[in-house]
Amino acid sequence: MDKLKVSLVSLGCPKNLVDSEVMLGHLPLDRYEIILDESQADIIIVNTCAFINDAKEESVDTILEVSDYKEQGRCQLLVVAGCLPQRYQDVLKEQLPEVDLFIGTAEGAQIVELIEQQLQSTVATQKIGTPDYLYDHDTPRVNSSPTYSSYVKIAEGCSNHCSYCIIPQLRGKLRSRSMASVVKEVYDLTEKGVTEIVLIAQDITDYGADRNDGATLEKLLKELVKIEKVVWIRLLYAYPDGVSGELIELIATQEKICKYLDLPLQHIDDQILTQMNRHLNEIQTRDLVQRLRDRIPDITLRTSFIVGFPGETREQFDKLHKFVEEGYFERVGVFHYSREEGTLAAKMADQVPARTKKSRLKKLMKAQARVSFNKNRSFIGQTEQVLVEGYSEETDLLLKGRSARQAPDIDGQYLITSGLADVGEYVKLKITDSSEYDLIGEIVED
Repeated sequence: MDKLKVSLVSLGCPKNLVDSEVMLGHLPLDRYEIILDESQADIIIVNTCAFINDAKEESVDTILEVSDYKEQGRCQLLVVAGCLPQRYQDVLKEQLPEVDLFIGTAEGAQIVELIEQQLQSTVATQKIGTPDYLYDHDTPRVNSSPTYSSYVKIAEGCSNHCSYCIIPQLRGKLRSRSMASVVKEVYDLTEKGVTEIVLIAQDITDYGADRNDGATLEKLLKELVKIEKVVWIRLLYAYPDGVSGELIELIATQEKICKYLDLPLQHIDDQILTQMNRHLNEIQTRDLVQRLRDRIPDITLRTSFIVGFPGETREQFDKLHKFVEEGYFERVGVFHYSREEGTLAAKMADQVPARTKKSRLKKLMKAQARVSFNKNRSFIGQTEQVLVEGYSEETDLLLKGRSARQAPDIDGQYLITSGLADVGEYVKLKITDSSEYDLIGEIVED
């Protein structure tokens, strides 16, 4: 019997990517073949995101795009998985008749059973239960990241209940893996050649809070740095109220932990922060950033802000704009507030007009672009360790890479204008030029 060709499209964040890799890992190789070209697939799986409106639109557009292969190509089964079905399970079957099977955020490990059942059916079905799944080190998984890097999800769900966020409804409450499970997974990955470990969770600093075995992020990191073949350990995402003095000290003193922290702040105005149900005020936020800078002068800080939250006045936005201009952050992501049904913020009065939100986002990004450019220029002449990732998309005459200050896919890159190295190799790079987001350098001998 010929193998069924399966192609998976993964949308959204790295946490979603791990879920996609788990689904692929459950496909037995004697029955299924994983391919990249959707036009040649017998089965197409779209793992969706539904965090904000833009993500929902991207998910629906992708589903409609690949559904053409059912009519024009060889595809016989279209599966939609993840957050979109979890959130809209009551209406999707009617609105997306092109789809044969809908599964929620907890059903990925059942993918083979569900596909085999659906192949015998002529009626679209869905399997969407309580979001309570948590993978571990024994879970089969296909690492779709480069061979030298891997995401490791140390917890699932979230118990913070920010007023604008739908995640607890899509992913459930916080569920942390055991320290032993995470350590074993990281060790196994390094034995396969992975040298960069990116620890991820909705709130990485809340890791272990739901367990009764004393697990904490700090204790986990102390175990992970003992793994010999690990070169970089990167932390995504650290809610500001969970950043302890011990964590700061570990980042400062442990060479393997990247001096990089993604610290989603969302705003700086006290009233807005209170309405968001965030737990630090402006003074506490500024104190945290200053403590990080004082103890780790060369740390790279990334953050995210929301503009146009309900009731945000011009004065409150101006305060946020000034805060960005003060230059505390090397990287900033800006999102306009998305009114999501089922959240507390969606019911708030004084919703900000879309045009105002768009204008504020553009203004904040321009401010950060100036900050980023000046910070990058300050690195010219310095030498930095860089992980080589292959040839640049712009030209195959230049290698590209990342330093410990750059997370995969989101933080720009280095363009290497001189010297040779293999993919996955760590080299010393002398920085010769820069732009707003990328840097340019030459490989130098140790």
